[in-house]
Parts: sequence; C-alpha cells; structure tokens
Amino acid sequence: MSEALDKVRAVRELPLFPLPVVLFPGMPMPLHIFEPRYRQMLTDIRASDNLFGLSYFDASESGKEIPPAGHIGCVAEITETQGLPDGRSNVLAVGVIRYQVEDYVERDDPYLVVRVTFFEDEEEETEALNANAREVAAMFMRVANAIRVINDERGNLPDITDTEPQKLSFLVAAAMEIESDTKQELLELRSTSERLTRLRDFLARVVKGYEERARLHTIAKGNGHGGKHVDVE
Repeated sequence: MSEALDKVRAVRELPLFPLPVVLFPGMPMPLHIFEPRYRQMLTDIRASDNLFGLSYFDASESGKEIPPAGHIGCVAEITETQGLPDGRSNVLAVGVIRYQVEDYVERDDPYLVVRVTFFEDEEEETEALNANAREVAAMFMRVANAIRVINDERGNLPDITDTEPQKLSFLVAAAMEIESDTKQELLELRSTSERLTRLRDFLARVVKGYEERARLHTIAKGNGHGGKHVDVE
C-alpha cells in the first residue's frame, strides 16, 4: 500500500470544497477560508484528520449548484493554518490522492459531504515511463528557464530530471499555464504514460516560442547589442 493510500485507509466520507481550481497529488494549494460554512468545515477537519476533498467546479460555467456525482477530485491535507482576527483563515493544503465521488451524504453539516473511492495510476512498464519522464522534464526545464529570463529572475531551478514519473507528471501539470478544464482531464487520467505524453506534446508546441521570447528579451536588455541583427515583424 502506498503512503497516500495508507493515509486515507480509514476514510469513507469527505467534506467537499468545490473550487474553480485543480489540485494534484503532492502539490501545494494556498486557500483563503472566509465563508461561514467553510469556516465550520475547517474547524471540523482540524479536529479530526485534516483531510477534505477539493473538486474542480466552476458554478458560473456549469449551470449546476454542486459538482455531479461521479466526478473526480483530489484529497487535500491541511498542513498550515493562520487564523485571522475576524474569523477568516489562510491555510496551506497539499494534495494527497485522487478520489471519485460515489454519492452525496445527507448530514446536518452546512457544507457538502461525499462518499468516495480512491485510486492511483495503473502500473506500467518502468523503463518506458522513465524515458518519457526524462523527455518531459528536459522540455519543462527549457520552458521554465526561458520564463525566468523573461521575468528577470535570478538563481537556478532545482533539477527535476530524476523525479519519479507519476510525481513529475503531476508537478508539470500543476505548473504549466493551461486551461483548468485541461488540467482536470490530466488529473482524471489513470495512466502516467498518457499524462506524460499529453504534457510532452503541449511542451513541444510552446517551448520554442518561450525560448525565442527569452532571446529577444535578453537582446532588448542589452540595448540591442546581441551580436546579431533581428527582424521583428
């Protein structure tokens, strides 16, 4: 049993926090708690196991009041809490494991509660996964370094080349600037290789554009003295 599954082995029901964001396992998510029902939820889960379900849901686009049964989300564990004088709170949550909602539980709580089943990615051939992961990591680092140049950021990024493939796929999916619907699709996949393939294809489409923007930014900072003539249409 994995560490994530072990953490939720006794969990059958989860308080639910629907938000228009996607949380991935292992990734941090800062949250600001201000609605009375979620203040109560925070009090309740802090008194128990610090776990709740975070489900991607945009009420303004869905036309529904709550996420439908059957949807997939990610268990969040509260690791830090900062209470504010007026009762609001800033919290840091970290993704643990994905779940699929079986149904809603009727209780007297002011917030939603769901009955869930947990899942992880399927087992796949290690050598092919590692090769795919190294390719994704290399392209992601190229994009990340280009963005740092564009934003005039200093320092070196950590090397993610040897990151375990599933963890790498979640890290890159969380970090990339892509639509939330696309992030949700990546979250729902149960194949690490499929997730890595989709990320690789996306990175391949954007990496040269980011690097060209970084090159032009560097030339502009040097007052155009880059050693080459650049035609910008």
